[in-house]
Amino acid sequence: MTGNIEPDNVDQEIISHLQTDGRITYEKLGKLVGYTGMGVKKRVKRLVDAGVIRFSTLVNPKSLGFYSALVLLEMENAEAMEGLLSRFEDCPRVVHIFTALGGYNIIALVVAENEDTFESISMEKCSLRSAEGIRRSEFYPVGSIHYSPFLPIRRHLARQEKTATPCGVDCITCKRYQSKLCVGCPATRWYQG
Repeated sequence: MTGNIEPDNVDQEIISHLQTDGRITYEKLGKLVGYTGMGVKKRVKRLVDAGVIRFSTLVNPKSLGFYSALVLLEMENAEAMEGLLSRFEDCPRVVHIFTALGGYNIIALVVAENEDTFESISMEKCSLRSAEGIRRSEFYPVGSIHYSPFLPIRRHLARQEKTATPCGVDCITCKRYQSKLCVGCPATRWYQG
């Protein structure tokens, strides 16, 4: 059940502690904020139910040898934007997609397992940049991630053994895949990563 709540100072403090250590016990968290473990548990449940917080595992892409990039896209219209958002909704390599105001109206953070696959997702048919209705695009490889190197890489979308890619591109007919210059889509049985 999702609803609007106004997190008070105690909620804000709970959130802050959970961001530092998401595995902290309710008892320890209660001592830090001046509540019982059960009182904190109820507050955390209320924050989760209201959609204020969510628990997940973040991954350090550098520790996995992943390459990451920011992709900036200027879409022709709202229909093209919706098409792109729908096409890449279940793509395991897209970490985030933001709609933005200004010259570029889509900004995405993407990852790839190796340098050759990184090149593929920068320019091939499976690239965000290959979608219909793009006026212009930029692809910026990320050097270093500062402050927190952890990202919500969507590994739960990978290794699903599907026969079709989420974006609709057929890896089997791709020349880069055939030449072993791309490991293929992680969501399919054709994945070689």
